[in-house]
Amino acid sequence: MATIAELKAVLKDTLEKRGALGQIKARIRAEVFNALDDQSEPRPPLSHENLLINELIREYLEFNKYKYAASVLTAEAGQPEVPLDRQFLVKELNIVEDANGKSTSLVWNYITLLTSW
Repeated sequence: MATIAELKAVLKDTLEKRGALGQIKARIRAEVFNALDDQSEPRPPLSHENLLINELIREYLEFNKYKYAASVLTAEAGQPEVPLDRQFLVKELNIVEDANGKSTSLVWNYITLLTSW
């Protein structure tokens, strides 16, 4: 019969291999942040520019499957729960997407655009 320590080690190893352990840790961090977030302290109004910047960052996080980091950004920045449409961001930020455009994040497309000037 396996010891408790051996069972813990096997469980940890299995969760790490599946990528679940990192997700669990990220989810716990996000929930701790939400619990500690002081709702009584008002946030400054979200300007149009900051909304777009935050959406660009959120699109990057979600593109790379950093969903818990994205949820913390959304909560902390006061972003709308529903993200802006990718095509809206493309149009608003004048990002040119080529045939491979959707296979990369908008941040990469935007950096490519800026460095081509």
